[in-house]
Amino acid sequence: MIIGVPKEIKNNENRVALTPAGAKELIKRGHQVYMQQTAGLGSGFSDEDYKAAGAHLLPTIEATYQIAEMIMKVKEPIESEYSLIKPNQLLFTYFHFASYEPLTRAMIASKAICLAYETVEKADRSLPLLVPMSEVAGRMAIQKGANYLEKPLGGRGILLGGVPGVLPAKVLILGGGVVGTQAAWMAAGLGADVILMDVSLPRMRYLADVMPANVKTMMSNEYNIREQIKQADLIVGAVLIPGAKAPHLITKDMLKDMKKGTVLVDVAVDQGGCIETCKPTTHENPTYTIDEVVHYCVANMPGAVPYTSTLALTNATLPYAIQLADKGWKKAAQENEDLVSGLNVIQGDIVYKAVAEAFSLPYTPVEKYLS
Repeated sequence: MIIGVPKEIKNNENRVALTPAGAKELIKRGHQVYMQQTAGLGSGFSDEDYKAAGAHLLPTIEATYQIAEMIMKVKEPIESEYSLIKPNQLLFTYFHFASYEPLTRAMIASKAICLAYETVEKADRSLPLLVPMSEVAGRMAIQKGANYLEKPLGGRGILLGGVPGVLPAKVLILGGGVVGTQAAWMAAGLGADVILMDVSLPRMRYLADVMPANVKTMMSNEYNIREQIKQADLIVGAVLIPGAKAPHLITKDMLKDMKKGTVLVDVAVDQGGCIETCKPTTHENPTYTIDEVVHYCVANMPGAVPYTSTLALTNATLPYAIQLADKGWKKAAQENEDLVSGLNVIQGDIVYKAVAEAFSLPYTPVEKYLS
């Protein structure tokens, strides 16, 4: 198969979909890898690194899309890329369709096969291609939140871990999945007073067993959230419903109950956000303030640490990319149920129910294409 890896063009997105080591593994199996020039530079990988691995270099994004049977990316295509996508071309990337209707409609019109990293799901309901970036984003949520709690950046002027004789900051984390768990570990390690909320009692029992003493678990419901936001200094939104839009657990009217200089970090923003007042921001302009509450809503947080993120992502995606390249998307999906759940749009049809429901668009069962 001919695999194309374009350079990411989203604001301050420095990750790349394939490391030189990943390219070499695909090439060893007889596949051709075409990299857009400088695609890996932001992650610390030079064109020479890819050439040494056996990859070909192309000068433009247009040439990369034109030659490839499978496009591997990190972030969803943006508007300038829509016209480059060919019918029946396989796109393997993060899409987060349910949060952005224009992208969904563009991919329907393209007649491409869209296989989304974030909905590839194993039998145990884990999300193997979302996990590595969720781990990065969860840890970064605390790193960034601690930074924006500083007074010059709009925060309360509170040190996350406190000092002897001075209480630490209070951190509220909504969601006990991968993002929330990593955020809790990071906040606890810095000495914060952490409350971790989830709706699953078995999950909270597990977290209560493994978390350090400065992390307390609490059932997530509107009453508890309204009470806890009054005391929190840093609030992390870490809610995920695979493939669907995140529910608003914090609404605009709740901001008035928060302390001035409270910091909100909504990691769910690329799925619509679980905080009503959150809208996607960029690394260039990461925050804005509403009712004296600081909102940090960067939609590609792991892009700020591209070397770590690219290695972690390729570690997870490469085994699936090899299957897709070796067998083609249809046979690979027929033989691996994980990939079936990753299929979102096929040749103009939405085959992932949550995406169809998000925009009241027609839904086609994926079995139509796999039987």
